[in-house]
Amino acid sequence: MSSVKLIVGLGNPGGQYEQTRHNAGFWFVEEVARQFNVQFRPETKFLGEAARVQSNGLDVWLLKPMTFMNRSGQSIQAIAKFYKIAPEEILVVHDELDLDPGVAKLKTGGGHGGHNGLRDTIAALGTKEFKRLRLGIGHPGDRNQVVDYVLKASSKTDRTLIDDAIYDATRVLPDLLNDDMARAMNQLHTKA
Repeated sequence: MSSVKLIVGLGNPGGQYEQTRHNAGFWFVEEVARQFNVQFRPETKFLGEAARVQSNGLDVWLLKPMTFMNRSGQSIQAIAKFYKIAPEEILVVHDELDLDPGVAKLKTGGGHGGHNGLRDTIAALGTKEFKRLRLGIGHPGDRNQVVDYVLKASSKTDRTLIDDAIYDATRVLPDLLNDDMARAMNQLHTKA
């Protein structure tokens, strides 16, 4: 059984990054924590902030690595090793340039697509076979503008679309926690 036991939101720590597109993963786990009424606490041994939610008698960890994006894998590896969580039981939530704001897509495995947080996670876990939730942030149109783009806040309209996608994605969490990735994907990818 490979139900999700760890949900990692990728982002950068610090107030100056809080509203940047690259922190869409943080926004997702913060919304899950809000819905379950739990607080993130600093966990130095995991190089991040963690919270535990209980759903149907299962413990599920939420993690915000505080290592900066390009070292996210260190934090993920630390908590996964400590709680003996297999890579296929991990859901990594990240911003996705190739999807428009308002679009959220689930997938298992795949490359890093130039995303430094995914690149480090793959290296740290030694596999690409973990679940991903991709939150669309749109693309600036020119690859030379990507770094600047992901480290800036999105427009109000785009942020509303991203928040809507986050909310839609939280609604399929029960399926992910019950090891029904196919149903979760079907519901999320075919929403009206």
